[in-house]
Amino acid sequence: MQQPDSLDRILDLVAGGTRPALFLDFDGTLVELAPEPDAVRPAPGLVPLLASLSQLLGGRLAIVTGRRVAVIDHYLAPLRLSVAGLHGFEMRLDGEMAPSLACAAELAEARPRLAAFERSWPGLRLEDKGLTLALHYREAPEAEPAVKALTGAIRDASAGGLKLIHGKMVDELLPVGRDKGRAIADLMARSPFTGALPVFFGDDVTDEAGFRVVNAAGGATARVGAPRPTAARLAFAGVAAVLDWLERLHEVLSGATTERGGL
Repeated sequence: MQQPDSLDRILDLVAGGTRPALFLDFDGTLVELAPEPDAVRPAPGLVPLLASLSQLLGGRLAIVTGRRVAVIDHYLAPLRLSVAGLHGFEMRLDGEMAPSLACAAELAEARPRLAAFERSWPGLRLEDKGLTLALHYREAPEAEPAVKALTGAIRDASAGGLKLIHGKMVDELLPVGRDKGRAIADLMARSPFTGALPVFFGDDVTDEAGFRVVNAAGGATARVGAPRPTAARLAFAGVAAVLDWLERLHEVLSGATTERGGL
């Protein structure tokens, strides 16, 4: 099958009987970014839309995020989707949690250094996710050079034990060995995702590994937000455009289900 070359083409393929598997980033893709991670607010109607899409897709919908699985559950309550959390260090598929991967010792050593730096600079926020550490500077943009210098030094001192991701006004340190690409590949290899056309939407540099994996599998990828260099083949202007497209997908799936008795 030829790789979809437009967002409308994805819908045409679904209408024609193609079974899609939908992988969605959370912050900046399904919900607008906020000054603080805890301040995001899902749009009215998002939860029932995702619940209905998951049902129509036979469970082939997963959130792929840097958030913890429990945090996604909080924002999407009472919905409990399949989730690859912490860039794949946490995984829940079909309601079952896989054991969390071991945390690098180097991360434990980095924790007090980052905490002390956070205390020294008003506006910084250290988000301790247990298996990753994210230092946010959205409320202190002038701290960016100092943040990058510190997190880069911590990564370099780990002798390959940690990797560093520069996100949107956040630097995140995490153990090597997992990323969103590997998480999506793991999901694609398991039921109910196996054999479906993978579709992945994301907005940040952490999503690039996922774009590359889905592109290699012949799927569809779209980046959300202002243009920048990316592996994604397609684009959305913003979160509202993603939600509008998901509504259109829901309409197509509902029609196809009625005609053929399920996808």
